[in-house]
Amino acid sequence: MKKLVLSFLLGILVIPNIVAQDNCSKYYPMVEGTSFEYTNTDKKGKSEGVTRYTISEVTQEGTATKATFDLKFIDKKGKEIFTTNYKITCEGDVVSIDYQSLFPSQMMQQYTEMGLEMDITGTDIELPNDLSVGQDLADANVSVAMNMSGIKMNIDVNQTNRKVEKKESVTTAAGTFDCFLITETTSSKTMGATQEMDSKLWLAEGVGMVKQETYKKNGNLMSRTELTKFSK
Repeated sequence: MKKLVLSFLLGILVIPNIVAQDNCSKYYPMVEGTSFEYTNTDKKGKSEGVTRYTISEVTQEGTATKATFDLKFIDKKGKEIFTTNYKITCEGDVVSIDYQSLFPSQMMQQYTEMGLEMDITGTDIELPNDLSVGQDLADANVSVAMNMSGIKMNIDVNQTNRKVEKKESVTTAAGTFDCFLITETTSSKTMGATQEMDSKLWLAEGVGMVKQETYKKNGNLMSRTELTKFSK
């Protein structure tokens, strides 16, 4: 259970970089029916599965725009592992996300039936419109406190050193895109054990995340995620 929750936490720190809203972010489309497909590969380039996202609803609440984002993960054998949906908020020139809504409802239900109590807190990842080379971005974190029959466990994931490194062209199966390259460090701590990894994120105006690579602290590639389909 610990490994499953930690893996999911590491994964969701990427998700906020995929969504935003047309009238408050120039980097992402936000139109109902827009869909994205990302292919995940290991360090050797072998497929580990596909993640599909669809914008199912966009609503206006005062000065904020909120969107419902449907997510489906399919493993390398074509088996659907889980589906969920979550909401993001776009207000002013910043996009933010509620981490609690990212946890798959079926996972939460399963843990509740097992008698697990879970408290999720965090600081949302924010992405402003006015990106520029050399710009530092705000840190983010998510913490989960779990209690099951008196047995307690805490998991903390922090995303730091977020910086806009440069602009460059990136080509994937979905096309060629002019991107900002954002680098960051993710550290996780659970039961006294700490794990750190670095990542690179390529972000294109009007599309969102085009590619992401994750590295061990020694610089060796761990995994890659690329946009392979996009439609709106």
